[in-house]
Amino acid sequence: MKQAYQKLDVPKKNSVEMPSKVLLVDDEKEFVLTLSERLQIRDMGTAVVYDGKSALDLVHNDAPEVMIIDLKMPAIDGMEVLKQVKQTWPEIEVIVLTGHGSEQDKKKCMDLGAFTYMQKPVDINLLSKFLKKAIEKIRTNQ
Repeated sequence: MKQAYQKLDVPKKNSVEMPSKVLLVDDEKEFVLTLSERLQIRDMGTAVVYDGKSALDLVHNDAPEVMIIDLKMPAIDGMEVLKQVKQTWPEIEVIVLTGHGSEQDKKKCMDLGAFTYMQKPVDINLLSKFLKKAIEKIRTNQ
């Protein structure tokens, strides 16, 4: 079953260009669904998956512009997802958003190519700012 990127049909609140394909990967379903809705309101298309394997499958079939991933997930964790995505699709920007990270995790994620590393709970305006910067970087490199 293919996950489609969903966007709420509401008037644009932002005049800045935002990503149209953001993949959210987190095993905390309530958190990730709420985050998805909040990003859609900001005119971003989002898709949600709850584990690393599903994330890698979706990226293979319909690559996002930006991924927001949690580190701690069952089976394939966020660090491994980040590693595989950046090796195979280096143009995808990856934001790590975790509630269980450490300075060591942050350093490793940044070394693997993460765009940024953020702690939960996240300020939605700050996250939106980083998403805007990520899409600017992507479009500058195209």
